[in-house]
Amino acid sequence: MSLHLYNSLSRRVEPFQPADPARPTMYVCGPTVYNYVHIGNARGPVVFGVLAALLRRRHGNLRYARNITDVDDKINAAAAEQGVPISAITDRFAAAYRADMAALGVTGDAAPDIEPAATAHIGEMIAMIQRLIDSGHAYAAEGHVLFAVGTFDGYGKLSRRDPDDMLAGARVEVAPYKRDPGDFVLWKPSSDALPGWASPWGRGRPGWHIECSAMAAAHLGETIDIHAGGVDLQFPHHENEVAQSECAHGGKAFARIWLHNGMLTLSGAKMSKSLGNIEKVHDLVQAHPPEALRYALLSAHYRQPLDWSETLIEQSKSTLDGLYGVLRDTKFLVIQGTVGGRPQPDLASAPVPDTIEQALDDDLNTPKALAEVSRISSLARLEVNSAMAARAPSESQAQRAYDACGRLIAAGRALGLLQQDPDDWFKSGSTADDSRIQGLIDERAAAKTARDFARADAIRDQLAGEGILLEDTPQGVRWKRG
Repeated sequence: MSLHLYNSLSRRVEPFQPADPARPTMYVCGPTVYNYVHIGNARGPVVFGVLAALLRRRHGNLRYARNITDVDDKINAAAAEQGVPISAITDRFAAAYRADMAALGVTGDAAPDIEPAATAHIGEMIAMIQRLIDSGHAYAAEGHVLFAVGTFDGYGKLSRRDPDDMLAGARVEVAPYKRDPGDFVLWKPSSDALPGWASPWGRGRPGWHIECSAMAAAHLGETIDIHAGGVDLQFPHHENEVAQSECAHGGKAFARIWLHNGMLTLSGAKMSKSLGNIEKVHDLVQAHPPEALRYALLSAHYRQPLDWSETLIEQSKSTLDGLYGVLRDTKFLVIQGTVGGRPQPDLASAPVPDTIEQALDDDLNTPKALAEVSRISSLARLEVNSAMAARAPSESQAQRAYDACGRLIAAGRALGLLQQDPDDWFKSGSTADDSRIQGLIDERAAAKTARDFARADAIRDQLAGEGILLEDTPQGVRWKRG
């Protein structure tokens, strides 16, 4: 198996060949923590988390950093509006971001092992800026330090934008201290009312772009294997990272492979805070099963746009209902103890199927991987149905069902799916409510035993009205939320 990824820098699919196969490195641009993130901001962490888990399976190790931007004009504005220090804003929303990503399954091997914060790396940023000044790639002016775009011949090679077009866009508002309209800020002055740090150019704070370059170098080295983020960051953020990093490091490549995920749209329009057409992850994980949200985010290829809707979420939930239904029936077989007197097999121990790995090797083709999960589920369903249909399933029948479901769980594991207990999936809700529902089901069973069918039907209708669906099976009554 060989992982191939579409490199935004070369505009072609390339084999992934880390500089050190025992220690690949990856950097993903993280959030600016001044509010809850929207679901579009979660697409990168989810899909690149799938990649992180794959790299850890293949290489046994990965240095994966995802930064926290905790100094920014939006943060300053929020802190000023509420009359609190910026840390009160950033600590709150950084914690919320971590919780929201964990709810979406960005945990374990899918999570970064390094989460650098900008305010903890001011010294590294100042040192990098000084190197750029010393090498003639940056200059100080009126308390600012700016990168001189004209000193870097490769400017524009990532976004493939024409230099004249980039400069034309920059001329809308040109600061008087700029030598060239395209020059961008590395350091800017801070008033007494704003956060600031001492520097050779006066008290101030870093520009946005320098943060990621300094933090990536500090934790992953001057050249990293993979740099990833949303396609909206390609210009100017990533373009500027390339320029300042390569100039600060004597021309060394900043990243070997650049990955960019496509945007989420809502009713066909780009989802963004500025447009106000956003769905916050914090709200969505309260209203829907988080795993259904994760499935929806993986349902389209990461480089393509994804139109977000309630219909997409419901389709994803319905698909997961079917997949978990297979696992739930396997659980009944385990409870029945149909594999002789031997300990039941561990359904979570199977290796990821090769067909799933091959789909992910094809530039993280998650739609292809999900189709393969569906195929594996269909085969598992045939085996489970065969075992359940037998009055006394043979050991070989039950074993085939267990093995098939083990493959299904392993296939889901590569995508961060199907790792819950199936009963937990179908009964997702409060413990108190679950107990009330089970009490009504027990009452219905007693009514049927007493031949009080009117009461039994009334309980079924009551639960149906609450969206609770009952299924009478030879193994007992099962229920799920519709």
